[in-house]
Amino acid sequence: MLQRIQTLWLFLSTTMIFALFLFPFLQILSANGTAKAIKVTGVYENIGGQVVQSEGFIGLTIATVLLGLLPFVVIFFYADRKKQIKLCYLTIVLIIGFSFWLAQTAKGIIGDMTIQLQNYGIGVILPCLAIFFIVLALKGIRRDEKLIKSADRLR
Repeated sequence: MLQRIQTLWLFLSTTMIFALFLFPFLQILSANGTAKAIKVTGVYENIGGQVVQSEGFIGLTIATVLLGLLPFVVIFFYADRKKQIKLCYLTIVLIIGFSFWLAQTAKGIIGDMTIQLQNYGIGVILPCLAIFFIVLALKGIRRDEKLIKSADRLR
């Protein structure tokens, strides 16, 4: 039963990372009056009523795919809980680093413009949710570990 719960948390974490492809993490109005949406795949502008990608982020896109697959891979290490815990911690550190990379990329795009609360998109929250779900999975893995150790003591 517990294995199913932590699998769910890790799967939700993977889903949150892959949701970054759908939702922008920053939306701004540029100096010339065009609306820009910054996603992990690039900068999208509304030009003449059509949304056009004006700049692409290949490195960020590849990193998002790899980072999204990592919690999914952790699911399959259910037999080796110590490795699962290490990989969960590694994933958390990588998500934090990825978030800083997102922030620096956005800072490079907007330059010296000031960002207000309404400029942030759903994509800003998604890495935080992914970390939260991984922490819940870690809690479940540790609970599994305790249960196994107590069962071994009884034998």
